Amino acid sequence: MRRGLRFVPLGLLAAVLLELLVFVAVGRAVGFGATLLAVFAMSLLGLVLLRREGMRAWRGFRAAAQAGERPGRHVVDGLVGLLGALLLAVPGLLSGVVGVSLLVPPVRRLARAGVRRAAERRVSSMVAGDLFGPRTVRVRQGAPQAQPTAEARIVDEGRAIEGEIVEPGRN
Repeated sequence: MRRGLRFVPLGLLAAVLLELLVFVAVGRAVGFGATLLAVFAMSLLGLVLLRREGMRAWRGFRAAAQAGERPGRHVVDGLVGLLGALLLAVPGLLSGVVGVSLLVPPVRRLARAGVRRAAERRVSSMVAGDLFGPRTVRVRQGAPQAQPTAEARIVDEGRAIEGEIVEPGRN
């Protein structure tokens, strides 16, 4: 993970340069006044949505906790919504388009699934099980392959086998 962090400043610089290029291109096409107004309106909308998405995420988390459900789905959905609103609030046309797209339900579902997979890979099996609950995995015939997963429900020809898969090398 630390290896990837060294590219963050370079990535941020590239994003800023790309935002400037898009702003200039759109400004030349429709006028700089209209472009500036669009950036301002998107940022204002993003700030309003930031509050709404934050409250929505908090309510979903609390409702899941009070109902005794796993809060992972609500947490991930809230993170995706907050990221979309934050990108919309950041001044820029490109970030605004990405932010709006993260708030559209089909794209939000895809992003939520990606964030969930990334979270499950980065936390221990026990934490992933506590957040998201047991997962269903496919059982294949053949040589076993070590693959870290959380608690699992293994479905084998109609039979469900409850159990916990222990990750090699983890305590």
